[in-house]
Amino acid sequence: MTDPLIVELRDVVKTYPGPPAVEALRGVSVSIAAGEHVAVVGRSGSGKSTLMAILGLLDRPSAGHYALAGVETSQMPDATRSSMRAAHLGFVFQSFHLLPDRDVVENIALGMLYGGCPADERRARAIDVCERVGLAHRASASVRHLSGGEQQRVAIARAIAGAPALLLADEPTGNLDPDNAEDVLALLDALRTDGTTLVVVTHDPEVARRADRRLRMTAGLIEDGEG
Repeated sequence: MTDPLIVELRDVVKTYPGPPAVEALRGVSVSIAAGEHVAVVGRSGSGKSTLMAILGLLDRPSAGHYALAGVETSQMPDATRSSMRAAHLGFVFQSFHLLPDRDVVENIALGMLYGGCPADERRARAIDVCERVGLAHRASASVRHLSGGEQQRVAIARAIAGAPALLLADEPTGNLDPDNAEDVLALLDALRTDGTTLVVVTHDPEVARRADRRLRMTAGLIEDGEG
C-alpha cells in the first residue's frame, strides 16, 4: 500500500516584484510521501528558502498548486492557512529562536500555544517530548545554560510536540560543532524511524547523505531527485 502524500507541489512559480522582478521558483513539481526524509540542496540563491517558505505556508505561490496533507492551500484564506500551519507543520531553524529566560519545558510548550491546546495538556506534552529528545534531566534548566546541541534539541522538541505531519528544518546543524551536530542528526534519524516526515535544507553533504532522497535545486528548478 502506497503511503499518503504529505506534500504535492504542481507547477509552482514564485515571482517577487521588482524592478526587476525575480522568479525564485520557475515551475516546481514534487511529491513527498508520509514518513519520507528529503534533503533539499543547492547553491545560495537557487530557490531553497523560497521553497521552504511555500511548504511552510509562510508564503504563497504566484502560480501553481500546493496540497498539504491532501488539502489544497494555494488560495486558502490567511486565517485558515495559520490554522493549517499550527495543526500540520513543525519548524526547526539554524538559529534556535528560544526564549533564554524560560526553562526547557516552557520553551517546548510555547510551540503549541497557537494550536488550541489547553495549558495543562501543553505542559504534559512538553514533558513527554523533552524525554523523547533526551533532555528530561534538563527540563527545568534555563535554556541560556544549555549547550548549542541541547538548545537545538529543545528547538526540535518544540517543533514535534504537536505531532506535525511535516517537519521542516533549515540548516539544523549549521551552528553546531561536529559532536553536537552528530547528536542532532541522530535525533532526526530517530524521528524518521518513528514515521515523522522530514524536509531538511542543507549545505552539508553528511546531512544530505542521511536522507532517503535528495532534491537538488538550480535557478528555481528541481534539477533531480536522487535516492
